[in-house]
Amino acid sequence: MKMNFLHKLICTGMGLGLIPLAPGTFGALGGFVSGYFIKHYSSQPDIYILALIIFFTLIGVYSSNKIIPEWGKDPSRVVIDEVVGMWISMLFIPNNILFMLLAFVLFRLFDIYKPFFIRKFEAFPQGWGIMLDDVAAGVFANVTLQLFLIIKTQFMW
Repeated sequence: MKMNFLHKLICTGMGLGLIPLAPGTFGALGGFVSGYFIKHYSSQPDIYILALIIFFTLIGVYSSNKIIPEWGKDPSRVVIDEVVGMWISMLFIPNNILFMLLAFVLFRLFDIYKPFFIRKFEAFPQGWGIMLDDVAAGVFANVTLQLFLIIKTQFMW
């Protein structure tokens, strides 16, 4: 019983997924806030965020597999995938609130609309399907931001 509670706590992003209105957005907001504090208050923020991404992707897959029998396949209250995806979108971007907010908006757009082949990741089995579409959305958001930064640096101000 205690382990099941732990899996639910992980999957819901410490309870953020239990917020009835827009749980995915609140999960991403949890990733945003924690990423913001890591970026502002640690000496090696991207190393810490990368370690969190790897750890919580794997633990998110495992915990999701444990709750699927009770909650079903990819329930909206599972938001650990949004937390991880948000961290990915913030990786290696400037420690600047505007870029972080842009990362949040881009991640949510890629997560909600799932353009390109992002939706195909949902077909992966069990917890992998839950996690990988948001990992892909985070990668697309991050790449979009990186391209913007290159263009901004080379051609703008």
